[in-house]
Formats: sequence, C-alpha cells, structure tokens
Amino acid sequence: MSTEPRRRETTITTRPIPMDGDLGLVRAWKDVPAFESEEAEGKYWAQHQLESRLMQMSIHRTDVRESTTITLRFDPRMLSRIKRIARRRYLNYQSMIKQWLSERMEEEMKEG
Repeated sequence: MSTEPRRRETTITTRPIPMDGDLGLVRAWKDVPAFESEEAEGKYWAQHQLESRLMQMSIHRTDVRESTTITLRFDPRMLSRIKRIARRRYLNYQSMIKQWLSERMEEEMKEG
C-alpha cells in the first residue's frame, strides 16, 4: 500500500479568447440581458463590449456652468480619513464627497 497522497487529475478546457474585432457590440442597454448569476454575466462580457458612444453616454458629466465653488472647513484628521477612503476607491476625494452628498440628498428626498 502506497503512503503517497492521491493526486487528482485536473482537466483544463480553454476556448479561444475573442480578439477585439470578434466581440459582439452592444449598441443599446436594452440589448444587455438580465443575468441569473455573476458567472453568466462574466461569460457574456467576455464575448461582448459596449459601443464607444454608449460608454461615453454612460459617464455622468456635470455642467461646469452649473457648478458653484464653496469652502468647507474640515478637521484635519477627518479630511485625512476621507482622502484615504477615496484613494482606496481610486476616486478624487472631492468627487467622492459630492457623490456622498448626492446620495444622502436622494435619501432625504425619498423620506420626505
């Protein structure tokens, strides 16, 4: 009787990775199906890409003319923590603060 641990044989199946020209192009959000799992979504996006126009339209841009500059005073430690959180999320800390304020404002509006 052998004392060596049993080895399981693993079979790896691969499929060719589509080149950029081979990916299905998604031209409208309605063309993206509802996914039953993250795995199904991953398989879909491995074979599809968003049309550049749709990608650009999805990026929210504020109208600079509608912006107003304000000054807020923060405790230095609080500001350091905010900046650290923003770095972890790969965001500009000022943009993250605006996002937080916007989310909170939406919550307040829903509550009445």
